[in-house]
Amino acid sequence: MNTFVAVVDAGSFVGAMDSTGLSKPAVSRQVAELEQHLGIRLLHRTTRRLSLTDEGRLYYLRCKEVLAAVREAEDEAGARAKQAHGRLRIGAPHDFGILHLAPLWAQFMALNPQVEMDIVLSDRVVDLVEEGYDMVVRIGNLSASGLVARPLAQTRMVLCAAPDYLARHGAPEQPGDLSRHAVISYSYSSHGDDWRFTHADGQRSSQRVQPRAYANSGATCLALALAGQGIILQPDFLSHAALASGALVELMPSWQAGTIAVHAVYPTRTLLPLKVQLLRDFLAAALQAPPWRQA
Repeated sequence: MNTFVAVVDAGSFVGAMDSTGLSKPAVSRQVAELEQHLGIRLLHRTTRRLSLTDEGRLYYLRCKEVLAAVREAEDEAGARAKQAHGRLRIGAPHDFGILHLAPLWAQFMALNPQVEMDIVLSDRVVDLVEEGYDMVVRIGNLSASGLVARPLAQTRMVLCAAPDYLARHGAPEQPGDLSRHAVISYSYSSHGDDWRFTHADGQRSSQRVQPRAYANSGATCLALALAGQGIILQPDFLSHAALASGALVELMPSWQAGTIAVHAVYPTRTLLPLKVQLLRDFLAAALQAPPWRQA
């Protein structure tokens, strides 16, 4: 491919000798072998000049892109001699982005001054390729796709309520008791209104709840619970501070709702741009000891 591009750029087999370091017969042979391998003619050859076929023109443009990517990968591998640069579009869940990612962006920008950050917070599942994201942070189970995911952290789902609510309504002791309680439900929950638990002895239970309120924001669910309006099932990255201070109380500790993973998701693992590699590795290191587990 490199030899073929050199021939096109130079306009002749002889002209490609200087840039490739090959003899004219070797240049000619490599292009002929490439055409044989592809099963198409790339060049029209006459005694006076060379010209690209239609297929050759398309292949030439693609080769230029591939060879440029290869050179970039080699530069990055060489002790990362080149600094990351350019616009980096990153998506993240709203509450997680504010609580745990917002404090990290300044550190990443200071380490990579030539990277321009474009940060979008949304709880909906975005299409990375269609919407132009370099990487997104996702929490929860990932659907099968051609995307690549790197685990960053784990967060535990916690059933909790305010002491004021519990003083008025009592505390549920098992999943079936939730049917008699006011609950605040997260609209984007993958299980909807079926709250699932596993007992310490391995027993499983799924309880259908009838929410008093729905919210597409975990922070709103948390605020309603803190005001004594009901029971919530939210990740500890959101509730840990309120639990640590006693503003919320964990319920049914022998029944656990499981943990969910926090992932960095990006379109491909092949020739991943340096800026995305650096952000992925930076977030993995920063969240290795999650702050919500240190409260």
